[in-house]
Amino acid sequence: MQPILTLTLNPAVDISTSTERVVNEHKLRCSRSRLDPGGGGMNVARVVQRLGGRALAIYTAGGPTGEAYRRLVEVERIPTLVVPIAGSTRESFTVDEIASGSQFRFVLQGPELTDTEWRACLALVADSIPEGGYVVASGSLPPGVPDDFYARVARLAREHDARCIVDACGAALAAALHEGVFMVKPSGRELGEFLGATLDSEQSKIEAASTLVAQGAAEFVALTLGGAGAVLASADRILRQPVPRVSVQSTVGAGDSFLGAFVLRLAQGRDLARAFQSAVAAGSATAMTPATELCHRHDVERLEEELAHPVN
Repeated sequence: MQPILTLTLNPAVDISTSTERVVNEHKLRCSRSRLDPGGGGMNVARVVQRLGGRALAIYTAGGPTGEAYRRLVEVERIPTLVVPIAGSTRESFTVDEIASGSQFRFVLQGPELTDTEWRACLALVADSIPEGGYVVASGSLPPGVPDDFYARVARLAREHDARCIVDACGAALAAALHEGVFMVKPSGRELGEFLGATLDSEQSKIEAASTLVAQGAAEFVALTLGGAGAVLASADRILRQPVPRVSVQSTVGAGDSFLGAFVLRLAQGRDLARAFQSAVAAGSATAMTPATELCHRHDVERLEEELAHPVN
């Protein structure tokens, strides 16, 4: 298996709970809460491990929340490298409303990183990039970090003959695409913003993804289209993968699970179509779990078997 490195600059302690109904100006009695170590890159590493692989996870941590985050990560026994920061690691809060089945997600802003702190992150990445492996830079950039941070990571990955996967939005995504990466997983809206177009149809999104590939911004562009399935654009083909029929409980972490399974299967030597199939299975398996829980290996492997092969 080829080595995998993940990067999480803005991790969060994910707190999830439920209440009968969300009503303003009332004290809401909630069920028992669940705590998970969240953030894009960390979730990718957690899914890689759940599916039988191994990834080295770099993340920042600070304050009392950072200490709690460290303990949550240690429970999962993921190999990590931690960059200490002065600010306190953020929290995210998810509430399921039982009466309606609605889910409310509150994502707090992360702590501001100093120039010294984010440069320490970049230096650690430079020292840890696996030669010929994969680097997954995923999640929002906290305040204080330059918009081109992921572009710098992509540049470092190229110098080590590693493949860089970026899952970000806004200016951070745009800078990474201008640099050129192995793969991105933008939303249709983010695609449109980058290309200066309004993408109202599935076909327009697919054409936009193909444009990014043709421009050399990314070798692969993955699009998840809800119930319509997922699409993977590359220079020589467009793969379409339908999603399995599952009972959806929560979509939190589904995109990270998609990436985790995709990069793991590629690192294990599977071909592109099989890795894409596994990615859709993992995203769907996570949607089957409540709140901030991630996919389970037996569900992913079952869905992999049930899914039809991707078609051009």
